[in-house]
Amino acid sequence: MESALLVKEYRAGVMECAHYGHICITDEHGRVVYSAGDPHFRAFTRSSAKPFQAIPGIRAGIDHHYNLEPQEIAIMASSHRSEPEHIRVLAQLAGKIGLGEECLICAPSYPLNEESRNDWLRAQGEKRRMLHNCSGKHLGILGYSQMKQLDLSSYAEPHHPVQQEILHTLAGLAGIEVTDIQLGTDGCGFPVFSLPLSALASAYLKLACPDLIADAPTRTAVETITAAMNQHPLMVGGTNRVDSVLLEDDNIVAKGGFKGVFGFALKKERLGITFKVLDGSEEEWASIAQSILEQIGYANKATIARLAEAFPAGIRNDAGTLVGHMDSEFVLNS
Repeated sequence: MESALLVKEYRAGVMECAHYGHICITDEHGRVVYSAGDPHFRAFTRSSAKPFQAIPGIRAGIDHHYNLEPQEIAIMASSHRSEPEHIRVLAQLAGKIGLGEECLICAPSYPLNEESRNDWLRAQGEKRRMLHNCSGKHLGILGYSQMKQLDLSSYAEPHHPVQQEILHTLAGLAGIEVTDIQLGTDGCGFPVFSLPLSALASAYLKLACPDLIADAPTRTAVETITAAMNQHPLMVGGTNRVDSVLLEDDNIVAKGGFKGVFGFALKKERLGITFKVLDGSEEEWASIAQSILEQIGYANKATIARLAEAFPAGIRNDAGTLVGHMDSEFVLNS
């Protein structure tokens, strides 16, 4: 099935960019109820998998073992921007686990948040592994490996018992076989999962509606993780991140991933939603999410308004002058 035109960008009234991709929305029975493009398009989850990657550790009780607070659980599912509060919580999490950042295999990085990066450089700070946007995920899985007395040096390898547990957990929630998931290597060095958008949407719906999960420990772990994400949305992304804005709505569970993939789900409506922008851009996420919510008649208009306010359709140049606009172009097929 061909991709759908999702968003157009205009400058001086002339179309400058067109972004194509795929959208899938599933119900609690796994049926595709709305789509644009190919709802079964295979995409790498990238960081949209982080809430699922946190499940095995929480299911095994690392939150109790290390006396973790909700914000520390939230940052385990995050793509943080190394804002000051992120750095504080990461240090707190590492301290409780008792492992230094030398144990992390993710690359040393600078903060992704522009203001934080500038402050860090002004203070002559060097790149650090803890500043990598995936460090919270890595700390959580290292903590789980340590609690189970598993090898720490290979914690990121696909054959590691914790990585195998993550793989089987994701497959179970997505309603597919493990063999239906193709593995690659993510930017942080972890295994990354390729699966159909429809399967990922079904998995996201179970994050929002854990009553659909038959296994009680997994259900409880999901409830713990998503409650932390909604309680501390800025821990999951950061200032002016689409997933953090959506998570301010207690009815939504959301997490974006690199290269244009995004997942969210609605609790009351019992809908799982995933989309992939084929050119890998993230700038269109808010426009796409806003249009999806509008087209399905989402009742909480305040959430739609927050998206529009945080991510206006107007395109501005470096000096802040309005020079163009962005329009969503897709119509969901039901």
